[in-house]
Amino acid sequence: MSEFRKDPVSKRWVIFSPERAYRPSDFVGEEEIIEKPKYCPFCSGNEKKSGDEILAYPKKPDREPNTPGWWIRVLENKYPALKTSDSLKKKGIGIYDKMDGLGKHEIFIETEEHIKCISELSQTQVEKVILAYRDRYVEISADKNIKHILIFKNYGEDAGASLEHSHSQLIATPVVPKRVETEINGAIDYYHFRDRCVYCDIIDQELIDKDRIIEENEDFIAFNFFAGKVPYETWIMPRLHNAYFSTISKGQIKELARIIRRVIKRIKLHLGDVNYNMVLHTAPVNTSTRLDEVFHWHIEIMPKLTKIAGFEWGTGYYINPVYPEDASKRLREIVVVDDDDAQK
Repeated sequence: MSEFRKDPVSKRWVIFSPERAYRPSDFVGEEEIIEKPKYCPFCSGNEKKSGDEILAYPKKPDREPNTPGWWIRVLENKYPALKTSDSLKKKGIGIYDKMDGLGKHEIFIETEEHIKCISELSQTQVEKVILAYRDRYVEISADKNIKHILIFKNYGEDAGASLEHSHSQLIATPVVPKRVETEINGAIDYYHFRDRCVYCDIIDQELIDKDRIIEENEDFIAFNFFAGKVPYETWIMPRLHNAYFSTISKGQIKELARIIRRVIKRIKLHLGDVNYNMVLHTAPVNTSTRLDEVFHWHIEIMPKLTKIAGFEWGTGYYINPVYPEDASKRLREIVVVDDDDAQK
């Protein structure tokens, strides 16, 4: 029987319709043989062609910039959606508003090797990736023109990736996106109503119910979200309340790297080489409203298994054919072997 479920943060309704149910095998992507292309700008040896690095973690202290021998490199996107500027000019045209395309658009190249997915990287390598996320987030947030920093990963062509070499992106904007405002306003409303963080309450509820949890460790919990917009939508949340990703500790980086690798491995072992988007949700920066008590940073992983069509665009509702309780049960059944020394 179909069921409406309400997201307690955004207040968005999602329709779960098992009558439209897919068998797990209907979601399984085709396995591809990974062959190194004739030329990949992100591979080791092509550093000078791919662009000057903004940040790099060298494997040896005497490494020269833009040469091989690195854990991770961060570059300005060659085709940026936004560009750095010292000023932000705003202008009104009748009832319309516009401003300069100020911001930052950066690429995190996550490994020297031609590897597709972050789950295939070693534990150490993923820790370096998360550390780079934090370092760039901290530096960019010092720019008072920047109000929001989005860090995300597109895996696969259907998810928006134009290159298969494992990488992430960062886009910083001078305004807070409307979708982020909706999320924040929902968290504020809940806090005013109950004097508690809605995300902390979500964690407590998941720990009580237990039937949507996929993975957990000392610092993080991963679960299929109660009102997930897409099948197998997975949230990873820090147990300790914090609004800002910039405050993540070294110990948390280690545990976050471990749970990201394990969760994505479960998804891929169950669904095959499925495309997905992974998005870091964190509080805006340089705004007049502090959100320390209200917001709770987290990561959302959304496999690309269904299409958004006319009904979704027309209503804002999403139709999800897989209940999160069923998805988490299937993912928990997957045996994942920790191979922390692989790819080092």
